[in-house]
Amino acid sequence: MLQRIRQFYYAITGRLSSEDREKITQYLPAEAVSLFDAMHPADQYHAFRVARSAAVLCDIAADPSIDRDLLIRCALLHDIGRQKGDMDIWGKVFAVLMMWWRPQFARRWAAAQHGRFRHALFIYLAHPSIGAEKLTAIGMKREAEIISLHHTPPSPVDCRELCLLRYADEKN
Repeated sequence: MLQRIRQFYYAITGRLSSEDREKITQYLPAEAVSLFDAMHPADQYHAFRVARSAAVLCDIAADPSIDRDLLIRCALLHDIGRQKGDMDIWGKVFAVLMMWWRPQFARRWAAAQHGRFRHALFIYLAHPSIGAEKLTAIGMKREAEIISLHHTPPSPVDCRELCLLRYADEKN
């Protein structure tokens, strides 16, 4: 729960600097930067923190089979299925609490077009596949594949980039 409190604090206080934005444009093509910019500022800040953590984890792993740039792109884009207006901070708080407290009910209750909180649950649950569709549309198929799986349970066949993305996301 302490981790969730820290996430909430960063969501309401965190902002990207001009240096942060410059780093983002170094890793993402223009179409992907547009998708990144469509996210809520709190999600942008979260994604940047995940990318920073993922880069550190990649460096620590020192595994030449890990595509560091792919990992960073995935970290920056892993939440693009949530865009400004879809879910505000309070909607996310609601969705996280419902998934913790009553996950089966939350999954049944989630609906795309039935009120603010039901829509927040829908976006919370569907954002990996929504984001993957957006990435596929701009030709980023490998990133789409990884991002579509970032909230699924771990599998022995998961690529290293997906494993590191999940861990970095969990810690941020």
